[in-house]
Amino acid sequence: MSGSGYSARVTEENDPADQTDDERRAAGLSPKAIEPGKPSPGAYAPTPVKVSFWLWIASGVIYIAGYIVILASKQTIIDSIVKGNKDPKISADTIASSVTTLLWMLVTGAVVFAVLFALFAYKAREGTRSARTVLTVLFVLTLAFQFLLQLGLVTVLAQLLALIALLLMYLPSVQGYFPKVGRKLP
Repeated sequence: MSGSGYSARVTEENDPADQTDDERRAAGLSPKAIEPGKPSPGAYAPTPVKVSFWLWIASGVIYIAGYIVILASKQTIIDSIVKGNKDPKISADTIASSVTTLLWMLVTGAVVFAVLFALFAYKAREGTRSARTVLTVLFVLTLAFQFLLQLGLVTVLAQLLALIALLLMYLPSVQGYFPKVGRKLP
């Protein structure tokens, strides 16, 4: 019953078989299934998009490594904060506990960002335009953390790789790989 109503709505112009995954999602449909034995859409991605994917992965791994390096130098950070502490109400133990908690939160955040980088870079490699937008937002967030916390050179390297990966996704030669979803006015 619902199948007949569905087929009546399908015309040559809006045939779901010819729509991109983004267009299908906008229409309330699920993405196209990959037939068994067929390569994923990411296999046909332009070279800059494929390189971008691996740069996002490398950036995430380097972010994690950078925050682990900072965690490893925890005692140096604690000692410098204790030395500069002028408030007698704040004890060295409180500072040590707070710094340790903060550093572990940063490492956890780096792991979360690395996973998000990998997930959305994978989706972008498949041609999903919204994944490219999410990666742009994630890049801006990590850039804000970088400037706010002024962390080490390792995290700057990760940020540089993420910038290159992002720029590769916006090259004019790959714009056609990220099609715009058509909007219909009410």
